[in-house]
Amino acid sequence: MCRINPKIDFAFKKLFGSEQNKDLLISLINAIISKEEKIVTVNLKNPYNLADYQNGKMSILDIKAEDEKGHLYNIEMQVAEDFDFDRRSLYYWGKLITEQLSEGMMYRQLHKTIIINILDFNIIEDNEDFHNEYEILNKKNCKTDGLHDLFELHYIELKKFRKEYSEITNSLDRWISFLKYANKLDKRNLPLELAKDSKIIKAIKEVDRMFDEEEREIYNVRLQSQMDFESKLDSALEKGLRMGIERGIERGIEQGIEQGIEQGIEQGIEQGAKRKSLEIAKKLLDVLDDETISQKTGLSVIEIRKLRN
Repeated sequence: MCRINPKIDFAFKKLFGSEQNKDLLISLINAIISKEEKIVTVNLKNPYNLADYQNGKMSILDIKAEDEKGHLYNIEMQVAEDFDFDRRSLYYWGKLITEQLSEGMMYRQLHKTIIINILDFNIIEDNEDFHNEYEILNKKNCKTDGLHDLFELHYIELKKFRKEYSEITNSLDRWISFLKYANKLDKRNLPLELAKDSKIIKAIKEVDRMFDEEEREIYNVRLQSQMDFESKLDSALEKGLRMGIERGIERGIEQGIEQGIEQGIEQGIEQGAKRKSLEIAKKLLDVLDDETISQKTGLSVIEIRKLRN
């Protein structure tokens, strides 16, 4: 059974951002981008290096790479929920674009930049698809027109992936299944849908043996940090829910009191009017018949007959 969770950013960076595992990164990228854009080779721009994370010097553990066509990639695994992640993604894309140009270079030398975000939380509302792709389109015909094709952004939302192993049909399904369940998989008894993919088999083996003692310590720090974040988030949500319920009860009581007062006033007015009508009816009993008194006072004939008796 895999003991390491590849969704933790430090583990994800070593697994897909190491020189010896570039084939895994290529497989993951090809599972996400279109068939027409498939890549063959990749050059890591910021490969995994333990020295970068020693002595508590942590940074965002994204992976930057360049393929044989010059296309640039930024791949990030994000577990902690971030409500501004969409803007963050656009910011990263903008940085990768502007960093390509140095003084004297021409704009036509800019290369396509692809952002791939793998998220362990949901960010796109009212959409149950776990993989969503964005690019710049002409609003009138919903086509790219071959213009502004330097932008491509992908969101992979793991929590929306609910396929059983028997429903797995492609490489992306296999990679998402691996990321979601790797720390629970038994490499000696893998589902057939995963066991037939040599890259998945390699990834499972790598995860099973990927850290030495010092790396394990850094991984545990990142894991603990994530657990603390989730605990604080749960506490905040619970507190917010509890406060919301309490405020709802208070408001309900206030509304109940207000409604009760209004109803009391209405009932008082109705009862006062009723008594006034009865007094008038009593004075008319000797001079008018029951039907006429009913018309004059609004009382029913039955009520007037009771007064006579």
